[in-house]
Amino acid sequence: MPEIKKQIPLLNPDGTITEEGWARSPLWTYNRENIAASKLRIKEWDYYSILSPTKEFGITLTASDLGYAGLFAICFLDFKKGIFQQIDTLSVFPLGKTGFPKVNDLGVVSFQDKKLHLRFETKDGKRTLEFGSDQFLAPDGSKGIQGKIELWEPKMDTMNIATSWKENRKAFYYNTKINCMPAGGQVSVGNTKYQFDAKTDFGALDWGRGVWTYKNRWYWGSVSAWIGEKPFGLNLGYGFSDRTPASENVILYDGKIHKLDEVKFIINTNDYMAPWKFQSNDNRLDLDFKPIVDRNSYMNFLIIKTIQHQVFGTFNGTVVLDDGKKIKLENVLGFAEDVLNHY
Repeated sequence: MPEIKKQIPLLNPDGTITEEGWARSPLWTYNRENIAASKLRIKEWDYYSILSPTKEFGITLTASDLGYAGLFAICFLDFKKGIFQQIDTLSVFPLGKTGFPKVNDLGVVSFQDKKLHLRFETKDGKRTLEFGSDQFLAPDGSKGIQGKIELWEPKMDTMNIATSWKENRKAFYYNTKINCMPAGGQVSVGNTKYQFDAKTDFGALDWGRGVWTYKNRWYWGSVSAWIGEKPFGLNLGYGFSDRTPASENVILYDGKIHKLDEVKFIINTNDYMAPWKFQSNDNRLDLDFKPIVDRNSYMNFLIIKTIQHQVFGTFNGTVVLDDGKKIKLENVLGFAEDVLNHY
């Protein structure tokens, strides 16, 4: 699996990836002008997950420009009650005009319509996430959600990958996953206020740019937690693009990436709330996962169809670092998902 260690352009003039592989920082320069596909097919997205294991709640925020449609969502999760509440909206033919930055460490993404508003600003190692909706229906029946969350990005490794599809090498996936960003701020959900604490709570980012084939099923899991007074993260994923050159399976421990090979998700697809298992082919990861809430959704707008199970729960088991050190996970909050998309 080639590790990229120098700054390079992402795409050749013909739209193929210059060098496929993985990296510990975003070393590919996203050159949108070299994409060899219609603007209708370019996908750009920022997805944030901010979880509080001590107060047992979380927020996820989605902003995406899929070329012929934009998808934006705010989701509140209550882990005590095992419930979620979401509001989402579609924009028509944004064609890249949403304004996603070419880099993940600077810039603003904003969107507003009658249903909700989102604004993500990144500057000087800090991410400010502002969001709200008057139409959001809180779990207690009251209305509205408003929030401002700040994430601080310490100097640390991140997971970065650039891969393409076997059936079309001009279809590509360029992705950064940033775990373990301390999270502070407040969210008002209906009549209830929730506070994030940067000493205990973390945010994670899924930052992606690409051109996809039409039908894809992917698996993704993510953890950001404190273990033994050290920040600990997991990013696990497969099924999306040809992963022969690189996987996105990593352990993040105390700011450093420890690379894993292949990881398998063992899921009862008839019951996503049944326990899951995760195992790696190099015997460095063996985890059990106990679901708390299945953030499931089904959407069918003719050409756009998605069946999503993003399941939040707790991980137990062991992972092994590059130097052979074993890390034990005990009831560590995170999520894993099984998503089938046509778009």
